[in-house]
Amino acid sequence: MRALSFVASSLLLMAIAFINPALAKDEVNPVQITEWQVPYEDSRPRDPFAQSADSVWFVGQRSHYLARLDVKSGEFEKVDLPDDAGPHNLIVGSDGIVWYAGNLKSYIGRYDPETGEFISIPMPDKAARDPHTLIFDEGERHIWFTVQGGNFVGRLNIADHKVDLIPIPTERARPYGIRMAPDGTIWAVLFGTNKLAEINPDTLVLKEHVLSHEDSRPRRLEIADNGDIYYVDYSRGYLGHYVPQSGEQAEYALPGGDASRPYSSALDDKGRIWLVETGALPNRLIGFDPANQAFMSVTDIPSGAKSVRHMHYLKDDNSLWFGTDANTIGRAILDVE
Repeated sequence: MRALSFVASSLLLMAIAFINPALAKDEVNPVQITEWQVPYEDSRPRDPFAQSADSVWFVGQRSHYLARLDVKSGEFEKVDLPDDAGPHNLIVGSDGIVWYAGNLKSYIGRYDPETGEFISIPMPDKAARDPHTLIFDEGERHIWFTVQGGNFVGRLNIADHKVDLIPIPTERARPYGIRMAPDGTIWAVLFGTNKLAEINPDTLVLKEHVLSHEDSRPRRLEIADNGDIYYVDYSRGYLGHYVPQSGEQAEYALPGGDASRPYSSALDDKGRIWLVETGALPNRLIGFDPANQAFMSVTDIPSGAKSVRHMHYLKDDNSLWFGTDANTIGRAILDVE
């Protein structure tokens, strides 16, 4: 499968009237984006995980598959799931095992590419109906995950497959993005509220933190090396900043304004935050430098993307991987200074 590789044009495909005057309408310090057309039609390829610079796994949410892109050859390898699980997200262990969220079937799945074996680990409570986003902890001893509709944060012990569920005190909180802080604390955004959730990994005690604006709806988050939290405010078009130690908060209006609909996010090895504005067509990849408290890069996604839901950063080659609702898998090389 041939890749489409170029630095995106500075001409927007659609006029956008809500650009923040802090940045021009045109691209600013654009990064190089390559996209591969996924051969499985309208399958919603999403949440890629770069096992290496040459091997990238992702899920087909609508068509119920796992797949791997061979970056060098451009070829795809598809693994159909044994059920209509509606996989929402996957992660790949250092041992090559693929773990995925069986969103429609209330389980976390384990797939061994060497043997072809599937294992389904059901949720211990029927209310935990929709495992959402998975992350490893340090040392890959556990998988932490959100359960959006069921209103839980969960922890899977990889050794014995035991699942612990932590209920969210606020009803219909919709836990969504999840990350681990440098000190091992787990943080999740509560998309149905203006709150963040902090989970003690030893006691499983959960604490809610209220954001300053009642209309904030955080969807994804990143955690800097110093423990500071950055989250995308989907409803209001801001990048938010929360300092757990002091409770200090700040907000940065996105270039696309209040209709920018920031969704996916990632943190690179220079501590910069990357996010995608999904309220515009084409979607735009935005870079923010916390050191300067300024947005420093804007790049149109060549396919238009429709929506980018999650991203994965690979330090090996300073690349950012994403899937799009335009049925592509994309890679951005973050070589801007």
